[in-house]
Amino acid sequence: MKERLEALKQEALQELSGVQSQQELNDLRIKYLGKKGPLTEVLRGMGALSAEERPLIGQVANDVRAAIETVIEEKQAAYQQQETENRLRAEMIDVTLPGRPSQQGAVHPLSKVIQEIEDIFIGMGYTVAEGPEVEQDYYNFEALNLPKDHPARDMQDSFYITDEILMRTQTSPVQVRTMEKRKGEVPIKIICPGKVYRRDDDDATHSHMFTQIEGLVIDRNVRMSDLKGTLLQFVQEMYGKETRIRLRPSFFPFTEPSVEVDVSCAMCGGVGCRTCKQTGWLEILGAGMVHPRVLEMGGYDPKEYTGFAFGMGVERIAMLKYGIEDIRHFYTNDLRFLKQFLHL
Repeated sequence: MKERLEALKQEALQELSGVQSQQELNDLRIKYLGKKGPLTEVLRGMGALSAEERPLIGQVANDVRAAIETVIEEKQAAYQQQETENRLRAEMIDVTLPGRPSQQGAVHPLSKVIQEIEDIFIGMGYTVAEGPEVEQDYYNFEALNLPKDHPARDMQDSFYITDEILMRTQTSPVQVRTMEKRKGEVPIKIICPGKVYRRDDDDATHSHMFTQIEGLVIDRNVRMSDLKGTLLQFVQEMYGKETRIRLRPSFFPFTEPSVEVDVSCAMCGGVGCRTCKQTGWLEILGAGMVHPRVLEMGGYDPKEYTGFAFGMGVERIAMLKYGIEDIRHFYTNDLRFLKQFLHL
């Protein structure tokens, strides 16, 4: 049995010397040292040996196992070392190479205009109010004097989720929610910025999703002249002290009387040019005195309180301010367009 163990040792060492991969090394380890290997079989036969032979053969078997394990461990360590070196070479970084320049970010032009509008109105004593973009039909239409059969609903082709839930078509629902929350308290002076949604074909001047800012003032003795003075101050701070406004009669279900507000064209100073279609004026927003029915539904007595409201499209404000001709530029993530606003 001693001769068999020595022969087994030589055979194993011979095969191990020709190993070419870790897989081969593992296969040989299982072959010679595994539960079904020849060394294990020899050890199982030691029960047939005499008491004098057993310790001698056991010592030889242990020496053979130790010799095989030593060679396997040495080769395993060598393979691991080689693998580490290969990985380091593959992942090596040349620290002398110049770094990649990082691109400078900036506030999006729409966000910048929103911040500027908020700053102007906060300076006039307004606060900023927000509300959900997924809105109830009641707040989006009914509480704004637009019952379900009102023809003016056709002016706003809406994204309905259910019969009573839709994507808001305007930020006016925030005004209703604010009136409900205040429970008849005055004064109310808020602006409501946010995204709104309408089923519209996207083109140079229209988008199915855009940004509005609406304003609401409710108090005693609020007059149309207060509305005009507020809007004049706003446009002059936004476009310059020489800017003029004009109010044209219009119709909105939630205001009475209602007006369209134009500003003098900044391109030509009101003389007339291609931008303003030779009129000298550019439409900028809609406004009016809050309809008595809207005041009632919001919990305010129209005999005691009056108010005005206005609504503007932020994209429209930005397009006029920066001379942008296509609303789609705001949403296409074109860096050539956005980089123009890095230092504004």
